[in-house]
Parts: sequence; structure tokens; C-alpha cells
Amino acid sequence: MKSIHVSIRNQRLTLKEDETPIRSYPVSTSRFGIGTEEGSMKTPTGRFSVAKKIGGDMPSGTIFQSRMPLKPSDPLPPTEDLVTSRILWLDGLDEQNANTRDRFIYIHGTKHEHKIGKPDSCGCVRMLNADVIELFDLVDQGTPVVIEA
Repeated sequence: MKSIHVSIRNQRLTLKEDETPIRSYPVSTSRFGIGTEEGSMKTPTGRFSVAKKIGGDMPSGTIFQSRMPLKPSDPLPPTEDLVTSRILWLDGLDEQNANTRDRFIYIHGTKHEHKIGKPDSCGCVRMLNADVIELFDLVDQGTPVVIEA
């Protein structure tokens, strides 16, 4: 069984098959630190699952707003933290992170690829667009995720 492990300290996401690492990617977690409070823009820790996979048929670099792909003619969302390419929407499985889905915490691509490898997001786990597309294709809805400090 596959599982996703995110190390905030190392800014790495590792995909495991059973307990064997099969892929490792640099990521960017929250520049505001670790936490689960609503509106905190912090990255939650604990146990999660992939609640929903969004964007599988979209081209790399597609920008999403409220989980919907923008058309080229649409105005850009008023944020620097654009969600691009793919979305793995996380659902918290622990009491303290049960609000994760309502906080819209995702693993997603970013236009800030030069900042991958250091904390820079607004709570989500950002990845390089090519990496998040590869990960998206390797995991299923329901895949377990662990985010640890």
C-alpha cells in the first residue's frame, strides 16, 4: 500500500510503497509554522488521507480557483499563493486536525517553484508542478498521508 510522508523539518515529501521509499520530492510548507487553527495559514501535522484528487486531465501549470480550473481569459485570483497543475485535498484523521479539509489544505503545484525547499506557503504543501503531476498519477483517493514536524 502506498503512503505519503511529509517532513516539515526537511521540506521533503516521500512516497512509500509499504515502508519502502519509492519517490522523494522537495516541498514548501507554511512560512507561518505548524498549526491547525482556522485562518492561521499554518501547516497541520498528524495523520491525513487524500480526500479528493482534482485536475487530472488539465495541462501542467493550470491555475485553480476554488478547485476549479481557470480559463485563459479569466482574471487571476487576488493571491500570490496560486494553486497550479494538480490538487490533492487532504482530510485530517486526528482530533486536532479534523478541520484540515475545511481549511482547504492541499498538496499542490505552485508558480513559486524557486522557493521550493524552504517554508513559504500559506498552509498547504507546495510542490514543483512536474513533481505534483507525477505524485498525483501514483496515488489514489484515500491514500494515507503523514505530516510531521
